[in-house]
Amino acid sequence: MLDKRKFFIDGAWVAPTTVNDLMVINPATEESCAVISIASTEDVDSAVAAAKKAFTGWANTPKAERIAKLNAIMSEYKRRAADMALAISMEMGAPKLLSENAQVASGIHNMQGVINAASEFEFEHPIMDEIDDEIIIHDPIGVCGLITPWNWPMNQVTHKVIPALAAGCTVVLKPSEIAPLSAIVFAEIVEAAGLPAGVFNMINGDGQCSGSHLSAHPDVDMLSFTGSTRAGVLISQAAAHTVKRVALELGGKGANIIFADADPQAVRRGVLQCFDNSGQSCNAPTRMLVERSIYQQAVECAKETANAVKVGLSNEDQNALGPVVSEQHFEKIQGLIQKGIDEGATLVVGGVGKPVGLDTGFYVQPTVFADVNNQMTIAREEIFGPVLSMIPFDSEEEAVEIANDTPYGLTNYIQTTDNTKAKRVARQMRSGMVRINGSDSATFAPFGGMKQSGNGREGGKWGLEDYLEIKHITDWK
Repeated sequence: MLDKRKFFIDGAWVAPTTVNDLMVINPATEESCAVISIASTEDVDSAVAAAKKAFTGWANTPKAERIAKLNAIMSEYKRRAADMALAISMEMGAPKLLSENAQVASGIHNMQGVINAASEFEFEHPIMDEIDDEIIIHDPIGVCGLITPWNWPMNQVTHKVIPALAAGCTVVLKPSEIAPLSAIVFAEIVEAAGLPAGVFNMINGDGQCSGSHLSAHPDVDMLSFTGSTRAGVLISQAAAHTVKRVALELGGKGANIIFADADPQAVRRGVLQCFDNSGQSCNAPTRMLVERSIYQQAVECAKETANAVKVGLSNEDQNALGPVVSEQHFEKIQGLIQKGIDEGATLVVGGVGKPVGLDTGFYVQPTVFADVNNQMTIAREEIFGPVLSMIPFDSEEEAVEIANDTPYGLTNYIQTTDNTKAKRVARQMRSGMVRINGSDSATFAPFGGMKQSGNGREGGKWGLEDYLEIKHITDWK
């Protein structure tokens, strides 16, 4: 079992001030794979103090030098890719191919996007081309507390740490205590890249103590959080007393509108997207809205697709649906599946209990419900597991109404071969992102939502701007 009790503070690995051990459980085996320590308020204070001390020097470091350090981090990240993939598989059960090809790869993609954006970004420029004695300076906001989730650990760590560093901020990273091993590897990567002491700090901790103290800390100028909407509300409340900037990337309940003229692979594609990462993605298309004329055909296709999904450990030759992250999360999903049955939805495939032959590990059966209405619990709550709800609709207007009838607003999906209709519907979606006909982002695009899915954006220049303050100066000669 790995001993990972130390924190990375002020350029060194340090022991916690108070012993407070927590076992990290491999969800595929239900066995302890590592031990970490939960940071006390004193540990949080030390990390914040280190970041505060380092801020002025890092903020005044020329952009080219900061970018050189980011390139060094990315090079070391690539060199440690196998170690990172192993850590992610251990801590959150991601199958080998998913860890390598999606989880680890997302970090490289994000880093490159930020480096490109920072290289092109004008941190100082005239307010207008014809007015050259008034300028705008984009200043780093200061010390940033970064709280990341367990479901896409490196996607979120790199979405936060790298733009903050590029902007000239110093950071304190607190990864999820459920899946902390990848963040420890990342801290080792940053250490190897040779950043000045205190620019990057990493502590492990829980939300109740460590996260709350970081959120409310008077010397933290910005708090960026990815996780549940419930936790986002608590973090916002804790941060309000110091009027710090808060960026939130929260839950989702994405609608996937499948019109009768959709391409033949639309349903199958939507099922697999819903189940990706064992359903543990905030932008998953978990509500499949299907035009009634093809609804029964779509249900049969969804059933066939779900039945073909392999569940269990993967190897070099095949991918599989891995476990969900913890026993607590497994039980939550089981309760929601039972709720769907109790409320009268038609169970097409899957259901409560583990898949046949998988008694060990927190594996959930790929589950599809039909005849769901949008007021059922499984259509309202974010399940965060491989559970799809299929809802029929009769008109374009009804589809839009159902899609927007949710407290969330992260990602919606549209399937139609009518480009005019696709654009018309996309404009009406109350979400930060819309994906049409299976096309995902091929660029360094903004990621984020509206309503209870959060605020702010991550990725590319938009993610960089979240960590900057705008300063207007007159009579600049």
